[in-house]
Amino acid sequence: MSGDTILKIDNLGVHYGDLQAVWDISLTVETGRIISIIGANGAGKSTTLRSVAGLMPPSKGRIEFMGRDITALKPFQIVAEGISLVPEGRHIFPSLTVKENLLIGAYTPRARKRAQGACQRIYNLFPILDERANQLGSNLSGGEQQMLAIGRALMSEPKLILLDEISLGLAPLIIKDIYEKIKAINREGITVVLVEQDINRSLKASSRTYIFQEGHMALSGDPAVLKEEEVKKAYFGV
Repeated sequence: MSGDTILKIDNLGVHYGDLQAVWDISLTVETGRIISIIGANGAGKSTTLRSVAGLMPPSKGRIEFMGRDITALKPFQIVAEGISLVPEGRHIFPSLTVKENLLIGAYTPRARKRAQGACQRIYNLFPILDERANQLGSNLSGGEQQMLAIGRALMSEPKLILLDEISLGLAPLIIKDIYEKIKAINREGITVVLVEQDINRSLKASSRTYIFQEGHMALSGDPAVLKEEEVKKAYFGV
């Protein structure tokens, strides 16, 4: 139900060894929304997503999903809860076929039972993947690999999907198409958290945005009412 909180991050701190990458980040994500997290390189965006996905344990703070504390859960447990991550760089399996890559995404017991039907839904969303089903991942274009990475994340039937820098290195027409698919995914009831460096595209796609600057929350609000100068100041720290 839209309006309920599906994800809550409270005073999150994350370290890479002795280096602190995120300081006291707090944010909420409402069910059924698309929210964006934007900021320059090194702002802590990807680190925050990795913490939510269980790949980067927080050094402090709390992460709740649908009211449950998931801060200490392992990645496979978080996927089973209903969260999927599309990582920066796609990280598909190049020596496996498109279909094999998709089926790997359906490894939870719940998803495994419905894997064939889920595959067909991915093919309906991304018809090019149906055409390439028996081709190796290494033979796909960058845009096709990104579609495959998104499709693989959807195979676990998530309630929340985390998209990390999905437009990086792609042509504008491909990016436009992928963003249209994100809207279609959201219309199916899946909540989306979108991490990007692209300010304009992120603001247009989301109903709420959070701007990170050097590991801190610099600004947040409804993109429709945020002023351009406020956004630039928060993004660039000037």
